[in-house]
Amino acid sequence: MAIDELDGRLIELFAAEPRIGVLEASRRLRVARGTVQARLDRLARAGVIRGFGPEIDAAALGYGVTAFVTLQIRQAGGHDPVAERLAAVPEVIEAHTITGGGDMLCRVVARSNQDLQRVIDVIVDVQGWNGPRR
Repeated sequence: MAIDELDGRLIELFAAEPRIGVLEASRRLRVARGTVQARLDRLARAGVIRGFGPEIDAAALGYGVTAFVTLQIRQAGGHDPVAERLAAVPEVIEAHTITGGGDMLCRVVARSNQDLQRVIDVIVDVQGWNGPRR
C-alpha cells in the first residue's frame, strides 16, 4: 500500500499521541474530520495501523529487569509449538524467529535479577527446544 504525505503525518501524530481523537487530529492536521476518519479506516483495513492500545511500562508493574534470551529450536518440532508454549509464560513479552546462531529471540521481563533466573528456569522447562545459547 502506498501512503502519501497526509497518511504519514497522521501515522506520526497517532504514534506520538494515540489518545488524541479524530476531531483534535483533524484540527492539528488542518483537514476535515471525515478525511481523518476515512484515512484511519483505510490504514487499519490495509493493516498499516494495527491498533490504538495502551503501551505498558513493565517497570511500573514491578518488572524492572528486561532481558533477551536466544533459543535454539529442535528442528523436528519446529517453531510454532515452542512459540505457543512460550505464549503461556507471562514474563515472555515477545518471541521472534531469527537467523544466525539461534533460532528464536525472546524479550522477557523479571522483577529482579534474581527473579530473572526463575523466568529462565520456566523457559527451560518449555519442551521443543535445546536450551538458551550461552
